[in-house]
Amino acid sequence: MITFYPGPSKIYPQVAEYLQDAVKEGILSQNHRSQAFMDMLKECISLFKQKLNIPTDYQVYFTSSATECWEIVAQSFTAKGSLHIYNGAFGQKWFDYNRKMAGDSAFDISFDYEDTIPILETDTSKYDILCITQNETSNATQVDVNQIPMAEDALIAFDVTSSIGGIELNWTKGDIWLASVQKCLGLPAGLGVMVCSPRALQHARTVGERKHYNSFLFIHENFEKFQTPYTPNVLAIYLLKRVMEQVADIDVISAKLKARNLDFCRFIEEKTIWKLLIDNESVRSDTVIAIEGVSEAIKDIKQKAKEAGITLGNGYGNWKETTFRIANFPAIEDWEFEALKTCLV
Repeated sequence: MITFYPGPSKIYPQVAEYLQDAVKEGILSQNHRSQAFMDMLKECISLFKQKLNIPTDYQVYFTSSATECWEIVAQSFTAKGSLHIYNGAFGQKWFDYNRKMAGDSAFDISFDYEDTIPILETDTSKYDILCITQNETSNATQVDVNQIPMAEDALIAFDVTSSIGGIELNWTKGDIWLASVQKCLGLPAGLGVMVCSPRALQHARTVGERKHYNSFLFIHENFEKFQTPYTPNVLAIYLLKRVMEQVADIDVISAKLKARNLDFCRFIEEKTIWKLLIDNESVRSDTVIAIEGVSEAIKDIKQKAKEAGITLGNGYGNWKETTFRIANFPAIEDWEFEALKTCLV
């Protein structure tokens, strides 16, 4: 089965071997206060920062999911308020979640999915944090983080769930980066990641929130010892370490995905039956491609693909019946894209 579903998506085939190794090495039977676990966690973080070119003074933490990271941002970094800037369903979900937790101190600005993110003209001093979905999977758009000026009075948090491990990111343009591993990192769902700047850590100390099992300061103090505040997903951390040992540096991966995205988009543009959902090439996602057609053609291509052993991603929200989505993640191989092209002819 070939899957282009945009998350959870295809895992690296080597994961099957790594699972067996985890059992043989006995790491799954070690408690999370053991030296064996701490050594493994330390190595995983070191490899993760090295392969993704994360600055040495930025810290990496593991959680259960990107959704838990939303919660941590709301509880531990937000005293005055948060501003959410989004153009799609997942950015809005992040806002809705913060609104449930923070009430009227969560604010939002929406923009059209064909537009670049607006440059803020509002006073950011009344917010602790600006929350931006860097890669909006629902409509296959992305934000160029280099276009966003740093805010002196507020942290910037990026949700990079659909791009981390696939696209080279300028980490210095944000203070909090959050994601899950089930997309470009080629792993099963069940592990979240936070990457935080020194400024984020200092702000968390100023807020001083310590009411929850996953309060950020509690997490940080444990990770300083290469431990976790609660029993972690040891297997997922081990698998991430093994994948980081295997993959190329992020600049190599990013160049390949961008080239493949461009090639496939040109292929679609040559077809009269299909069109790309996003006309504005400057805001198209590099890792998720949304293809539009009449509802009957969408239904037919899904069935044709299924018969060929290919799983396509469904459309999302308003485009559920008139689009399908394609993941352009590192674990997906070039020959699989060629098989998809054959199916779409």
